[in-house]
Amino acid sequence: MNNVNDEYYMKLAIALARKGHGYVSPNPMVGAVIIKNGRIIGRGYHQRFGGNHAEINALRNSAEDVAGSTLYVTLEPCCHEGKTPPCIDSIIEHKVARVVIGTIDSNPLVSCQGINYLQSCGIEVKTGVLENECHKLNEVFFHFMDTGMPFITIKYAQTLDGRIATATGESQWISSEASLKFTHQLRAAHDAILVGAGTVIKDNPELTVRLVRGRNPLRVIVDSELNISKQAKIFRNISSAKTLITTIKTAADPQFQRLADSGVEIITIKADKKGNVDLKKLFKILVRRNISSILIEGGAQIITSVLKNNLANRLVTIIAPKIIGSGIEAVGDLNIRSLGAAKILSIQKVLRRGDDIIIDSRLI
Repeated sequence: MNNVNDEYYMKLAIALARKGHGYVSPNPMVGAVIIKNGRIIGRGYHQRFGGNHAEINALRNSAEDVAGSTLYVTLEPCCHEGKTPPCIDSIIEHKVARVVIGTIDSNPLVSCQGINYLQSCGIEVKTGVLENECHKLNEVFFHFMDTGMPFITIKYAQTLDGRIATATGESQWISSEASLKFTHQLRAAHDAILVGAGTVIKDNPELTVRLVRGRNPLRVIVDSELNISKQAKIFRNISSAKTLITTIKTAADPQFQRLADSGVEIITIKADKKGNVDLKKLFKILVRRNISSILIEGGAQIITSVLKNNLANRLVTIIAPKIIGSGIEAVGDLNIRSLGAAKILSIQKVLRRGDDIIIDSRLI
């Protein structure tokens, strides 16, 4: 019976954790519930990056003394000093009797150390309750910690016959209004959004979050030759949506200074074998800026390069019930010559937005 109760309260903690979606990155989403005498006396979640952790908010929100209570938390409590003090200190100070943890924190500053310290202080600890669900909740965080690379999501909208634009390059709008809102939700959930110069030149997107509530991600433009115009929409609201242009050009190039004068940040990255910005080098630079997740919205050259170099983790495909025949494909040549070499996807969700079908998958 106790196991059933543990899973029930952990589900509540997971639901609380999701409230931090889009606001806590690069920190994980965490939820906490405090139970005493069979009653919920406290709830909390990590609300924003740099703010109190879930355990602290639950302790502070408790309706009564938490001594002798059970704390349910989706992720192992931290034991190191970061932007906030260690959570385990407050747990011990408040005399919590039992701590039930969803999953262990893979951050080397924490991993099992919080559990060991709580146990050394006489607190009963149970781990692995709804572990898979808790791990999936923070797949971006765990990937970031385990690999040192950002979690990469590719998103594109296509017709039923696999075209992201007509033969003349027209692509606005293949998908429905409902799918556009879904795209803005994706933007709000990522630390950065990345597109190639071709997308900026052809579609002139703002690359901001407007149709839903949420923060604007860092806008990253891959422009190897610095061909985009200063009149592009991305230069209009630099104060509210930071913009980074990456190029193979150096500061000595006249085009570099032309765009730098607009107030955007430009960085030079060595070219890959094809003479374009090396995306893997770019991603490593973004990691050093605490960018743990990147949403790639195009174009076809960028999408193809990311897939070809095995840099993608997630693929979100919006399929509109339209057929246009000849046109532009989302994915170009991956140098795959046999079905045995095909990239395999694990479909996680199939959604309906307006008349569109959205397939949310992970690359295996």
